[in-house]
Parts: sequence; structure tokens; C-alpha cells
Amino acid sequence: MAEAAGRKEYDYVIVGAGSAGCALANRLSADPDVRVCLIEAGKKDSSLLVRMPAGVGSLLKEENDYNWGFTTEPQKHMNGRRLYWPRGRGWGGSSSINGMIYIRGHARDYDQWRQLGLSGWSYADVLPYFRRSESYEGGADAFHGDSGPLNVTDSPMSNPVYRAFIKAGEEAGHKTTPDFNGAQQEGFGPYQRTIHAGERWSASFAYLRPIEGVRLNLEVVSTGLVTKVLIEDGKAVGVEAVEGKGGAAQTIRAAREVIVCAGAVQSPQILMLSGIGDADALGRFGIETKVDAKGVGKNLQDHLDVTVIHEMTQKLSAYSQQAGLKKLAVGINYLARKKGAGADNFLQAGAFLKSREGLDRPDIQLHLVNAMMVDHGRVDMKRDGFTVHACQLRPESKGTISLRSADPFDHPVIDPNYLEAEEDRRVMREAVKMVREVCGQSSLSPYRGAEFLPGESVKTDEDIDAFVRRTGETIYHPVGSVSMGVGDDAPLDDQLRVKGVSGLRVVDASVMPTLIGGNTNAPTIMIAEKAADMILGRTPLAADPPELEAV
Repeated sequence: MAEAAGRKEYDYVIVGAGSAGCALANRLSADPDVRVCLIEAGKKDSSLLVRMPAGVGSLLKEENDYNWGFTTEPQKHMNGRRLYWPRGRGWGGSSSINGMIYIRGHARDYDQWRQLGLSGWSYADVLPYFRRSESYEGGADAFHGDSGPLNVTDSPMSNPVYRAFIKAGEEAGHKTTPDFNGAQQEGFGPYQRTIHAGERWSASFAYLRPIEGVRLNLEVVSTGLVTKVLIEDGKAVGVEAVEGKGGAAQTIRAAREVIVCAGAVQSPQILMLSGIGDADALGRFGIETKVDAKGVGKNLQDHLDVTVIHEMTQKLSAYSQQAGLKKLAVGINYLARKKGAGADNFLQAGAFLKSREGLDRPDIQLHLVNAMMVDHGRVDMKRDGFTVHACQLRPESKGTISLRSADPFDHPVIDPNYLEAEEDRRVMREAVKMVREVCGQSSLSPYRGAEFLPGESVKTDEDIDAFVRRTGETIYHPVGSVSMGVGDDAPLDDQLRVKGVSGLRVVDASVMPTLIGGNTNAPTIMIAEKAADMILGRTPLAADPPELEAV
């Protein structure tokens, strides 16, 4: 951690260089008189696999320098399975290993936050921060910005399978939409992506790399694991960090605030190791309680995902584009021109659907992957095919993050408690049925081969339920484990301040009181943009309610 050796006290100490941490480091260090230290347990995002969009498949498969590779506890309602949970490590955090889909969620998700008593978090309040963060290639309008750090591009729809999928959705009686982040989320359409000029445009590339070595008031400490927040007389005054297990502890002090941005798994872990959590649970590990905050680690929510996979009758999938010697050509083309299959995430179309009538917003999301993707891509499928991922957007089941031990190097106990609620089981069942109906439409006939999963033997509701229990996985959107709220059970207030401690905030996906209807990277960056104004005492951007499509 040599980067911080010359200066041990800063105005702000940010824990975690993920999506939120990178954004905050940029916004807080914009004032040259403000000293900022950004601490990250992982390394700089220098790997070609991070920069190249097609590298996502390799990054997700297993624990590596950029992926913590967590595992859940046995899931009671999923045949006792331990599920694999990839989470980002290193500069950019999960934005350096995700599928690069830019989705904000539904407007009513944020209005619901406001209805929970969280002032300043309605859709009209947060939309200006989405726009401020974004540089959309389609230009600025009521929904999009064109001058922010985060480059957002439209999917080129470069394969006929994507267009056929959208047409099949229309044939099945669903709506279409040109912009999931615009006036109408519901329907089939193309995804917007955080890919720019052939490269992954992570939060690191958007916010951190442009100021690296330029702003002398910003120090970045890589490979430094924060073991606890230091609290003196009820105020967070800094953090303790070590470089590697058994390394010497170093104290890094914060004159103004400590801001924890370690994500939905590790932010609650760090708080609990610091003495902020359920006093009874902390006592079992010999941790002195600083704040008896029983809500830390509770309210964990995630999108459970199930896949319908078909073989493909034409050689149009990612497999044929990269099979054999073609893989070498793909690499050369990418290195030389940043073009071709290496610049693609193979995920350009999807949908937001309602599982039943009467809902005020979609509760199912589909992602079409132009490849046969089994078990996070960890099963090597040497044939052409396509995969439709289906997830339930608003699960009623909630889980927990808890300590395994007082050792900060031990992964915490992750229990998402999937499928506890009957409504969750119903929605997943309907999702499989709806995807099968779409896949059976005539527009997909030129490409559709045999159904690989669930397979023709899965027919009844009971069969589908068993299939979901047997094969369901995370689609990488955990939130809520250090949520903001007005009640005593919520660890944070609506300014993202930890209740009971001054000078300490949490800013990442863990603060969401409810899971938004879509991918969580863009909302996490929005939260950081909004938090920067809170931390600096600035007047919030003016609320700007747009015209939305009637439900």
C-alpha cells in the first residue's frame, strides 16, 4: 500500500473502488483542496479480459484477480444447493466483470422509495443524476444525458437472432419498445450497453482512469483490504487496512467522512467487523458493539434467474464466431481494430414483461444471449445455440449477510433465501412458460433447434418448479443489505448516513430499500452521483418529471 505511505490523513476515505467508489472519488476530488483516499482490495483493471467486452465469459466463470467468486449457504428452497455468486474485485468492481447492460429500472421503483418516506429519492429526483452520469450516443433528451463520464451506446443488433427474438415477442402478443430507459420500459427491444469504441466502459474507465495521476489530491490504494472502520467517541475517524493476510495493519484517517462502498456483500461485513450490527451476533465473535444496528446484513434481495436454452440450426452464435482458429483471428482483429466478436457482449436484446394482469410495472426481465450459457458459462458447450435468461424483478423472499468469523479475510455468510415466498415461485414458473411461448414463434423458426433446457420432459407446473429449484442461479444483482429507511430497522437515513455514528456513510447497491426492476449497475452509479452532492453539501439537482407511458 505504498501509494498512501506519504500521507495518512485525508478529508474523505472511500472504501471500495467499485461502481460507486469510482464515481465518488471523481466527484469528491474535483476540488483540489479536498484530499481523498480510495482504498480497493483488488488490483488495477489492466487485464485485456476486462477491456475486451467478450472477455466477460472468462471473468465470470471462477474466482480470479477480478472476481471474488463467493458461494452462498445451502438454499433451503433450492434442493440445498450452494449457489455461485461472482462479485467484482479490483478497479471498477462488478462493472469490470458484468454484462455491460445499461438499465435504470422502472420509474415506479424510485417513486416507491419516496413513498417509503425517503425524501429526494423519487424518479423525478433521481433522473437528473442518471442524466448527469451518462453520455448517450443517441444524444440528450428528457431521459438521457450526453456529456457525462459513462458512455452508453445502443446495441447494433448485429445478428439476425436478436431481431427475430424481438419480432417473436411481438408475435406472442407483447409490446415492443425502442428504449428500456425511456418513456416505456415494458416490451421487447434492444439493450443499451456500457461499451464504447469497442471497449468495456466500466466505472473505472468512466470516472477513475481519466483522473489517475492527474489529480494530486487523490490517492488510490490498491490491494488494501479494509478490516474495520475506526470509531472514536461516536465518530468515524478512519479505517484500518492490511495488504494481504498477516500483513501489518495501517491506519488511514479521515478528517471529514469515511464512505463505505464495498457492495452488498462486503459493506455489511465491514460494518459488522467495526462493531456496527446486531449486538448479540457481534458478541458471539468477540466484537465490541459500537452501534446496535440489527438491520445491518438484513433485507438482502437478489434477482433469481432461470434459463431456457435452444440449440441453433445456423452457425450464427458466439461459438461459431470463435471456434477453432477463428478465436485467434478474433483476438488479432480486436487488438488491431477493437472490432469484431471481441467487441461484443453477445447480449443485445431483451424484454420486460408482466407475469399477470393488473401489475403496475413489469415483474419479469429477459436477456437474450447469443450462445448456450450453462451455469454461468462454466459448462463448455461446443455447439451453436441461444439462451434466454428470465429473472423475477421484485422477489418477496429476503435473505441475510452475516459474519462467518471475526477474521476479515473470511468470506461472510451469504444466504439470499431464494424462493421462500410462493409468489416468487409463481413468477418464475410463469417466466419459463412465457419464454417457451416466445421461442415457439415463427420468427425464430429459421434459427431455433431443439430445446436443451428445460427439455421436453419438463411439462407440468410441478416439473417447471423442480427445474427452477435444480438450475436457478443469481443474475448478479444483490442489494439492500445496508438499506436506507425511516424506521429503526434500517441502518441508514435518506442521506445514506449510518444511524448512530457521525462521519460515516454507505454508498453502493446495499443501500437500496427495495430491489429495482432491472440491472443494478446504472442505479448504483446514480446513487453515488447523488451522494456526492449530499456529502459536499450541495443543493440537489432540480427534480425533473418526464412524460411516461401510461400503464
